[in-house]
Amino acid sequence: MSTVYISLGSNIQREYHIHAAISELKKISSTCQISRLFEAEPVGFSGPNFFNCVVEIETSLSFDTLQQTLKELEVQYGRSPNAQKNQSRTLDLDILLFGDVCRDSAPVLPRSDIYKFAFVLWPLTELCPDRVIPGDDRTVAQLWQSFEHSQALWPVEIAVTV
Repeated sequence: MSTVYISLGSNIQREYHIHAAISELKKISSTCQISRLFEAEPVGFSGPNFFNCVVEIETSLSFDTLQQTLKELEVQYGRSPNAQKNQSRTLDLDILLFGDVCRDSAPVLPRSDIYKFAFVLWPLTELCPDRVIPGDDRTVAQLWQSFEHSQALWPVEIAVTV
């Protein structure tokens, strides 16, 4: 079994798509922990604000199988298979950490979004502050402490159920 952290994001029918993704992830995992839900302004384009969270699951799926499953879920919930970056989306599911795996080829692990985006790092900090990032001697909490907190991000008071 591998402990996996997945970033969820949506800015089209946000609440529906986040809840749908969590329900789908529960079907492939024996355990599921969810951060609080956050609202964030889009980065790199203009559009509606996003809802974001991070989910921790335990899975026996391989990295490639899980990656394919997440891409199929995105398409199932209305995202174009050829969707471009920096545009509105129904659902965005990205593997942030997959056990202690480090990958230099696409998709890279740990995912670089951990270092770039508050909407990824703050919810990840809630779930696993003491987790050491593979290939980096720092914990998630240490990354958050040194992160420049200039991105607009705030917790949302909508219950995200396990």
